[in-house]
Amino acid sequence: MDFISNNNGHLLSKMATNDGHGEKSPYFDGWKAYDSDPYHSTKNPNGIIQMGLAENELSFDLVQEWVVNNPNASICTAEGANEFKEIAIFQDYHGLPEFRKGVANFMGKVRGDRARFDPDRIVMSGGATGAHEMLTFCLADPGDAFLVPTPYYPGFDRDLRWRTGVQIVPVVCESSNNFKITKEALESAFQGAKESNIRIKGLLITNPSNPLGTVLDRDTLKTLVTFINQKNIHLICDEIYAATVFNQPDFISIAEIIEEEDQRNCNRDLIHIVYSLSKDMGFPGFRIGIVYSYNDAVTNCARKMSSFGLVSTQTQHLIGSLLSDDVFVEKFLVESAERLAKRHEKFTKGLAQVGIGSLKSNAGLFIWMDLRRLLKEPTVDAETVLWKIIIHEVKLNISPGSSFHCSEPGWFRVCFANMDDEAVKIALRRIWNFVLQSSKGVEEHAKRKCRNLQLSLSFRRRDDIVMAPHMMSPHSPIPSPLVRAT
Repeated sequence: MDFISNNNGHLLSKMATNDGHGEKSPYFDGWKAYDSDPYHSTKNPNGIIQMGLAENELSFDLVQEWVVNNPNASICTAEGANEFKEIAIFQDYHGLPEFRKGVANFMGKVRGDRARFDPDRIVMSGGATGAHEMLTFCLADPGDAFLVPTPYYPGFDRDLRWRTGVQIVPVVCESSNNFKITKEALESAFQGAKESNIRIKGLLITNPSNPLGTVLDRDTLKTLVTFINQKNIHLICDEIYAATVFNQPDFISIAEIIEEEDQRNCNRDLIHIVYSLSKDMGFPGFRIGIVYSYNDAVTNCARKMSSFGLVSTQTQHLIGSLLSDDVFVEKFLVESAERLAKRHEKFTKGLAQVGIGSLKSNAGLFIWMDLRRLLKEPTVDAETVLWKIIIHEVKLNISPGSSFHCSEPGWFRVCFANMDDEAVKIALRRIWNFVLQSSKGVEEHAKRKCRNLQLSLSFRRRDDIVMAPHMMSPHSPIPSPLVRAT
């Protein structure tokens, strides 16, 4: 619940009284609307369906099956209780060795074993949120800035800025080239910051992209590496959706790129990866975030800072066992990708039935839906009006592009992996009804405009005849009023 704020700002810190958290955003407003009227198949069938939450709930049965078959992995079972004391009193902020080894193993498997990760470089944090903030504290000072291509995850405004005092400088990407990151866009943002006396300390990318659901190709990644080396700034690669790639092209990690022959001169001290199990495994509640830096000083500093957001040893113990099981990991990665592909296809085909398109994507737990044709005008205000109708009347919580800092109104992120098949059917049915009604309204509006235009032209033509007889052609079939008068 939200508490009513008393007028005691003078008693509190600037941190406690500012709006830096970014909570006053349509992205979070949609969550609040859902919380006040949540859909339930029997208890509240007319409630709001949550499609603003990027959770992966399609493969929980695989994890639950493993847990049942491996009771000794938990210290809260009879089979695992003999390790209870040892796990309960463990305090080393390096983390359990088996946990770090398991995570490093899983990160390699996710990337097709094309990259290897050193368990000694695994630094844990409280989710990807904690990992991003921790890296920001390590790399930048208050007033410094990071370049972030748009559209980007709304939580970055909180993760990178709120407690650190660091700024975000958007790198504007556009739909004309499917929102690709170009060298020109990077240079423009960098020079603009320089002219404003803002010191750029790094570039943050998400690969696969949230909210686009796309992966960066090899050439783009090499362009980014070249750019940050030329500018001598850091590159933070958020790869928390790495295992959600369900179709071609394959995911390419920055860890692979810097191993290639033509990238041997890359300054690895500038390369950092943020990872998490919240999306790939569907464990947001476990708060497992990872910083993997190729910079020794950053790794050491981040490990000390991790004391403020450690993962519980009980969780580390369970996850270490789970991720060290190669048979399970292989099965999970294959099955999860197949299920995501099936759900993505079902959802996009359902939208296509009423003429709704989306950016072509092959990863993530969402689609980037194109509703530009439903806007009354191409503005953020018109997008907001449409979004409010979808939230309160259609009863779907989807996230407007403006909350992702998208430069073009009319795009929406729609999550599809956090619900069962029946909820998907209902959500699609609601979208169909809304789009058909909207299209009918647009068609009727267009017909009215056409009739008014025809009527206007009709009167204008008559006025031209009456007021300007000298403009009539001598061959006109309509006689001049002067001729009629005589």
